[in-house]
Amino acid sequence: MRLSSGKVPDEPEINLVSLIDVVFCLIIFLVVTTTFDHRAALKLVLPNAQQPATVEEVSPLVLVVDAEGRYFLGQDEVLKRDTASLKDAIARVAGPDRERPVVVRGDARAPVQALVTAMDALGQLGFTKIRIATTPEGKS
Repeated sequence: MRLSSGKVPDEPEINLVSLIDVVFCLIIFLVVTTTFDHRAALKLVLPNAQQPATVEEVSPLVLVVDAEGRYFLGQDEVLKRDTASLKDAIARVAGPDRERPVVVRGDARAPVQALVTAMDALGQLGFTKIRIATTPEGKS
């Protein structure tokens, strides 16, 4: 004869709420720790220099000149390569602030005329804090 204790046997179950919490925490951790490199889209070879880079207090306006002589302000490409178009694009991005530092990131293989045009456009607009980005010597 079989005697029953009156208890129903426990049914195993999987609690999905705690599993969702763990997965959500992992997703947040991965998003926070991932670094986003805005320069990854353009492959540049910067010229070498012995002077170490300095830290700026204000975020500088970055003007990129690639190996083909194309201009980029931030992520946007300046479609025409003449001085007037470049000046218009710089004025639109920088606004009225002419004291903002400007970093010219010119590829070492870029035509010299493209770099001269960029520097000329910045000078005509009244920018005085212009720097040319380089890499430390031996780190090509």
